[in-house]
Amino acid sequence: MIEPTNQDLPPPARTWVSRVRNSLKHDIPASLVVFLVAVPMSLGIAFASGAPLVAGLIAAIVGGLVAGLLGGSPLGVSGPTAGQTVIIAEAVQHFGWPATCAVTVLAGLVQVVLGWSRVARAALAISPAIVHGMLAGIGVMIVLAQLHVVLGGDMQTSPVDNLVELPGQVLDFHGPSMSVGLLTIGLLVVWPRLPAAVRRVPGPLAAVVAVTVLSLVAGMTLDRVGVPDHALRIDFVPALPDGEWLAFTFTALVIAVMASTESLLSAVAADRLHGGPRADLDRELVGQGAANIVSGSLGGLPVTGVIIRSTTNIAAGARTRAAAVLHGLWILLFVVLLAGVLRTIPLAALAGLLVYVGARLVDLDRVRAVRRHGDLLVYLATLAGVVVLDLMSGVLVGLGVTAVLTLRRLLWTGIRAEQDSGGWRIGVEGALAAVSIPRLSVVLNSIPAGADVTLELVVDYLDHAAFDTLSSWQQAHERTGGTVAVEERGYPWFAHGKAGTPTVGMAAARRTVPRWFAPWSDWQRVAATVMPTQRSGPPSVLDGTAEYERRVAGLVGPMSRRLANPHKPETLFLTCGDARIVPNVITSSGPGDLFTVRNIGNLAPAGADDSVAAAVEFAVGTLGVREIAVCGHSSCGAMKALVSGPPAGGPALSSWLRHALPSLDRFRTSPPLTVDGELPAVEWDRLALHNVLTQLDRLRAHPAVAAVEQGRLRLIGMYFDVTAARVYLHDPATDDFVPASSTVDRSANGRPTDPVA
Repeated sequence: MIEPTNQDLPPPARTWVSRVRNSLKHDIPASLVVFLVAVPMSLGIAFASGAPLVAGLIAAIVGGLVAGLLGGSPLGVSGPTAGQTVIIAEAVQHFGWPATCAVTVLAGLVQVVLGWSRVARAALAISPAIVHGMLAGIGVMIVLAQLHVVLGGDMQTSPVDNLVELPGQVLDFHGPSMSVGLLTIGLLVVWPRLPAAVRRVPGPLAAVVAVTVLSLVAGMTLDRVGVPDHALRIDFVPALPDGEWLAFTFTALVIAVMASTESLLSAVAADRLHGGPRADLDRELVGQGAANIVSGSLGGLPVTGVIIRSTTNIAAGARTRAAAVLHGLWILLFVVLLAGVLRTIPLAALAGLLVYVGARLVDLDRVRAVRRHGDLLVYLATLAGVVVLDLMSGVLVGLGVTAVLTLRRLLWTGIRAEQDSGGWRIGVEGALAAVSIPRLSVVLNSIPAGADVTLELVVDYLDHAAFDTLSSWQQAHERTGGTVAVEERGYPWFAHGKAGTPTVGMAAARRTVPRWFAPWSDWQRVAATVMPTQRSGPPSVLDGTAEYERRVAGLVGPMSRRLANPHKPETLFLTCGDARIVPNVITSSGPGDLFTVRNIGNLAPAGADDSVAAAVEFAVGTLGVREIAVCGHSSCGAMKALVSGPPAGGPALSSWLRHALPSLDRFRTSPPLTVDGELPAVEWDRLALHNVLTQLDRLRAHPAVAAVEQGRLRLIGMYFDVTAARVYLHDPATDDFVPASSTVDRSANGRPTDPVA
């Protein structure tokens, strides 16, 4: 028996102890970094909210311990956030601090119910433009208020008052306060530009510590943070208000919605920054709700998921939720052991920090993204509403603007009229509803009496009023001697417009084929029973080219200019001249893809026809195509002629079809070929399959093809079933023509698996 060596033994299974040790090796340093960011930010947010400063620290502790353990975002960090300062400040002024804590508890209960109801993702339906506009408005309000504190004054009760009083405050500034505040802002601005080794210390912590030390050394007389001797002593409970229950409940709902939205957005954003487990959004709501219940009960601010702390946590290398929990533990120890340190921090330093944070809430990258999506008006309306009115009013203004813009986009209609050689053409695109009738009527009434008109409808919806307007105008115009030809793309809403019968159900009419897939007759003519006198004469290539110039040329122009030089097609495509075969349609190809050769019967005569031989030489030798496809088809007239006898035509046609006699011999002497395992029903279709393989054999023997290095050129046999509109490819392994979708090897970049040459 051979004993295994140590190298042969499998590695020992990692115990849970080793996994925990490995995680803590990353989570502990990350938690310390987040702790250093959270302490000054929590104090500043409490200060801006008009709440006791210790309330911010309580919220940070609870956010780490409770939301960190119960929340659904594995690497998310929770705590107080600047986005809540305005609504909390209003609640404190209106209800007092104990009742505001009760509001926080009620908001937490609402969040728990929402999480249990599994409706978390519904909160993400709010437009990002509203969310970012709200945050920008809050940022403006914070800046306007805290600038007064930086300058040594007192903030006013409203953003407008803060703005009006700001010039006077600038003239009556307090030197030491302004110096501390501006120095704090300056350090925060330059900190991201310092060397990476310096930036390991969080900017907010460095700025607050630096100006605090400077103020103490310089002996500045400043207002400083007030923290009671027993900072975390719980000597009160949340109190319900004496009245105004509607306002109380409404405020709790607003905080619940704001906290939920910000927490969910933070969780989604955090997921994009790491490759670990994804957030459970319903659990996240439950965890955030539980944290708010605890925070409010202990006298803390509302808790939300904070994107700044979450990204800091992930960037610092956190692996599990232990990092968020530990950061809350470090804050708790800091408050218990080092509360005296907090009393040395100047309020102007916290105000400077908040000015910087508030300015960062007006994120120019977000503004540009909103503008690219066409929602800048929503953003600006929300921002202005938050600043001029109040937070909830601003959000409602944003929702109203969003609704109006959405309605406009849904009901937008492009209406135009232009004159061409055949008369007048009226184009209508979008959703044609009652709101567009005034513009539609102006265009319709501008058409001269007795004119020939083409009404082109590309509409997603046609309501009753618009239908009646079009139908009445059509009948009135035809009474003047004019004609109205209706062309519809997509759903035929107006298929029976002249008869006054609307098409309101999808089962009531067949959708029309897009005109680039349909013959002229489908989109140039209307059934005689509907519009019997609209056009004279058969459809013409002239109509098709006019349509191309009108609708297509402008779209393909840039691509055509790019393809002008060089000419590098991928495939030589040999097929029949039958008008029902459109190579670009059945291969989903476009300009520049196929070098197409067409003739009767898709034949490649062996040395007897210079035309096909020259095309092969040019495609293979000069253009360097990578594949040659021969495509036959069902109901081929050439194959019918070979089976049934000489075709009706002149001697040239009979002479040409002699090149297909080898295919006929193969058909009569070889085993039958099948299409997807089935033998074609008629003899000429069975012959068409053999004809494809015969032409492939001829092409293999062509000198230009034979000279190509083995494996560089692929030969493909194709068969198009006209009746079924299906493409089949020849499989040499089974000698069957199989559906094109079954011959694609997804691991080989979607190329057919049949390299013939």
